[in-house]
Amino acid sequence: MTNAAATVEIVATGFGDPDVLKAVAINPRSPGRGEVEIQVRAAGVNHVDYKLYSDPEYMKSHGESAPTFPLRLGIEAAGVVTAVGADATGPAGPIVVGDEVIAYRISGAYANTITVSASEVVPKPAQLSWEQAGAMMLDGTTASHVLGAVHARGGQTVLIHGAGGGVGLAAVQLAVLEGVRVIGTASEKNFDALRRYGAEPIKYGDGLLERVRGIATGGIDAAIDLVGTKEAINVSLELVSDRSRIATIVAFDRAKEIGIQALGGAPGQDDEGIAIRNAARLRLTAFAQAGAYDVVVSRSFPLAQAADAHHLLAKGGAGGRIVLIP
Repeated sequence: MTNAAATVEIVATGFGDPDVLKAVAINPRSPGRGEVEIQVRAAGVNHVDYKLYSDPEYMKSHGESAPTFPLRLGIEAAGVVTAVGADATGPAGPIVVGDEVIAYRISGAYANTITVSASEVVPKPAQLSWEQAGAMMLDGTTASHVLGAVHARGGQTVLIHGAGGGVGLAAVQLAVLEGVRVIGTASEKNFDALRRYGAEPIKYGDGLLERVRGIATGGIDAAIDLVGTKEAINVSLELVSDRSRIATIVAFDRAKEIGIQALGGAPGQDDEGIAIRNAARLRLTAFAQAGAYDVVVSRSFPLAQAADAHHLLAKGGAGGRIVLIP
């Protein structure tokens, strides 16, 4: 059991910029039936964490009630199991003290000790570092969801807008593993990474529609928007006649207007979507264990410097995932 005096977590004390993030002492809760305690080695920093306290309208726009403060942050982490309750069985089987694991989707991952349901815990792939493991699940499960939603299949061609980001790189890898041809929009600095994972990079901006048509002479079967720009949506509508095969994880209002899929958060987060994401966890860890799935981490910060991590996140252009190290 972790020493309670040494246990801290990062919370948002109110709406504002990252400077509202503060470290507070907590008393670890012993795991009850079906729960496990984890000593956190790395916690992923995600845009949703930032949005929760920086945008007072964010939860409302997702059909949820406004957050209350202090607000616990962090939905994914990797670490070592330090205690288990009775019947602590996860998706991969019984969990025991000493197991190296990933916890997702949870609340309060920005801490050095967490107690979570065993149903949210899967084995950590030995092939991945703690930093990679702590930041793999949100991107990977979201990518699995959008690819499944647009029915991407081997032999087809899929256009991914924003392919150089975390979800984009995850989607590229998973699609290519299934034999899908991926054309991905990105800035030129991300072209090498996209090629390394098997995608065909293409620059966004003026003339995008013509550039895509020039290399996808057989047409585009489905499109995935990870950026939410008018360009991404408009180009997708021009190239894909079946609107059910266009999905966005950003442009929720536009999606409702034009009849494309909105996935993630409350809009589109139906039972089928939740099931897809839950099932994807073990699939992702199996791919990673086999060396077929990679996670790019650009920066790590000590837990106490969570505000600095969020300032970098808000600025954008980190070039990979950001993680916190307790």
